Amino acid sequence: MSDFVLTAHRRDDQGKGASRRLRRQGMLPAIVYGGHKDPMAITLEQREVLRNLEEEAFYTQIIDLDLEGKKEQVVLKDMQRHPFKPIVLHVDLQRVVAGEALEVVVPLHFVNEETCIGVKQQGGMIVHSMTEVRVRCLPKDIPEYIEIDVQPLELGDVVHLSELRLPAGVELSSDYQEESLEQPVVSVHQMKVAEVEAEAEAEAEGEIPEGEAPEEGGEE
Repeated sequence: MSDFVLTAHRRDDQGKGASRRLRRQGMLPAIVYGGHKDPMAITLEQREVLRNLEEEAFYTQIIDLDLEGKKEQVVLKDMQRHPFKPIVLHVDLQRVVAGEALEVVVPLHFVNEETCIGVKQQGGMIVHSMTEVRVRCLPKDIPEYIEIDVQPLELGDVVHLSELRLPAGVELSSDYQEESLEQPVVSVHQMKVAEVEAEAEAEAEGEIPEGEAPEEGGEE
């Protein structure tokens, strides 16, 4: 059983007017497709979707869809949010088949940034060129995220897409052409003069210089 569950109902009325009426009732129009079955228009509960969206894993992990008592496993493929209201306008769900690979977008987690050699010892700054990556794998192998340890990176170092350490059973999507595999994911750059000056100004305006601490309670 998945950690995530969505309750769904079949939807007969379609079109913009019907969708607006659903949203006023706290419901959300959606579609479920794939899995060698016909696409089906469904409704979800807006509050249930918003609650699940608070969990990062919901965007990549398998979801149990309870469609009027019948269970299906799906993944979130696309979502349309309102431009300024905290609601979702539409959701696309894809059925998963246990033995068939599928493609999902997985977030990248950068760890040990505070101890990165290029930053801590050489005065550089970390630049994230990508924050997520599209991968292909079986449903059971979908990773919640892909971790990149930046601690050993020195000034001028770059981690390219082709250098990502992917979990067993996971490969990059075939959408990435050979030349795109050399695009940077994360790198350590020399700080620009303006950035150095901005830090110096911040310290001059009241930040405590590194290595010093405020006095507490006066002399003992």
